[in-house]
Amino acid sequence: MTTEVRRGGVPTWHDDLTTLIDTGIKVTSPKFVSEEVMMTSAAEEESESVGDQIRGFLKSWGEMLVELGRGCIAIVQQSDMLTDDSFIVQNLGKPLSKASKRLSFFNHYLPEDRDPMLAWPIVFSVFLVALLVLNVNSKCDSMVPLVKKVRMHPPSATRIQLPDGRYMAYQDIGVPADRARISLIAPHSFLSSRLSGIPGIKMSLLEEYGVRLITYDLPGFGESDPHPRRNLNTSAMDMLYLADTLGVNEKFWVLGYSAASLHTWSTLKYIPDRIAGAALFAPLINPYEPSMTRDEMSRTWEQWLPKRKLMYFLARRLPKLLSFFYRRRFLSGNHGQVDNWLSLSLGEKDVTLIGDTRFEEFWQRDVEESIRQGSVKPFIEEAALQVSNWGSILEDVRVQKKCPGKGILPWLKSFYSQAECELAGFLGPIHIWQGMDDTVVPPSITEYISRILPTADIHRLQNEGHFSYFFFCDECHRQIFSTLFGSPQGPLDLVSIPAQNISGEEAQQSDAPRVHGIPTRDK
Repeated sequence: MTTEVRRGGVPTWHDDLTTLIDTGIKVTSPKFVSEEVMMTSAAEEESESVGDQIRGFLKSWGEMLVELGRGCIAIVQQSDMLTDDSFIVQNLGKPLSKASKRLSFFNHYLPEDRDPMLAWPIVFSVFLVALLVLNVNSKCDSMVPLVKKVRMHPPSATRIQLPDGRYMAYQDIGVPADRARISLIAPHSFLSSRLSGIPGIKMSLLEEYGVRLITYDLPGFGESDPHPRRNLNTSAMDMLYLADTLGVNEKFWVLGYSAASLHTWSTLKYIPDRIAGAALFAPLINPYEPSMTRDEMSRTWEQWLPKRKLMYFLARRLPKLLSFFYRRRFLSGNHGQVDNWLSLSLGEKDVTLIGDTRFEEFWQRDVEESIRQGSVKPFIEEAALQVSNWGSILEDVRVQKKCPGKGILPWLKSFYSQAECELAGFLGPIHIWQGMDDTVVPPSITEYISRILPTADIHRLQNEGHFSYFFFCDECHRQIFSTLFGSPQGPLDLVSIPAQNISGEEAQQSDAPRVHGIPTRDK
């Protein structure tokens, strides 16, 4: 037999099938085979449901217990265990006989064709199994943590009115305004509020260094009104107006932790003349920053979970879809863990910290304040702002020389005055603390920042994660203040600097930048 050759000399699958049939080998079409199997399995599913399977299992189990009981009775009857001279009969015969007579009325509840000697052991064994199952279920239920509901607290914040009519809520702790040697303003990060500040900071430490710590709710968070058109410039202007309204007339320090660092960067770009210095902890930048090298970007993204990568993608491309996820997480009305809600992969030290009672109480209260308004819009805006085009914000912050450009006009001006190069950018100190075990904001981001800002002081923290150094660490907080402000000098003495004794030259010096941002306040 010859095989018809088609398609460039290669037999088709139909030709091969025909060849097998011609040689006497019966081949069933895959289509009919699959249909036959499907029909058979469907018939089996219809003929035997789940309920039938359960009833069959229970019936078989009961029959096994009956046979087991009969076997045990037969063994006892054939042995010498129940003879009149046996130890069991002599010691337990009379008590068991009395108990059997008293409980004999239970035999009336058994069917007439059932032997009590066989039925009651089965009933007793089923009773024991039921108790065992209930006990196991109760243990499993006790191991599952109860879901804690989000509580809504009555308004308690102090608020100021901004020039555009919005109200901003803030918190002012530490040294009073008239005695503050150092003013420190700290915006909060994502899913946080003015209550965060520096978690666990001691009031005695603020008093020792003369620090006034001001925190505030971002637009739409906590008790602050939303902003219709948020960007990095409006963020800096809100902080500036807050400082002016609260009597911070000199330069002040800014502190940014994690995602709050974007608001810190905005102040260094838009209001550098009012900033004495910046302290950043695990600072986050735009993960799509085009000036990052391929290696820096790769080492950053590989640390993040797929869910977090998806959140960044949606924030950049389809921000409205974030509402679906946010309403099922922190806007669901139930509390949850920070790593689950924000899709974070944490190191060992961070996992230990977030399991601590202090952190849990702080986190839940902070989240409750953050989502007070119940609106998803400010969270979408904040997420979109993190991945938006920041422009050349870090380049503008970098200290660099600016010399007069070339051309006819600069050449003519050089005849009247000697042209000199000027320093541009933020001239104050920038301190960055980075945990080397941080997987939320990987060290590769800080390495990128140090490349763009070579004058920034980088403090690399071995064996520290994202939360472990900044949250509830008294020794860490003291080290931070010592690095930023030097030796503690306490609050200002109201009597030691009378206003009438300040000369004009001293007043000019008070307006000049200080190394540690310690101003001389006018009285």
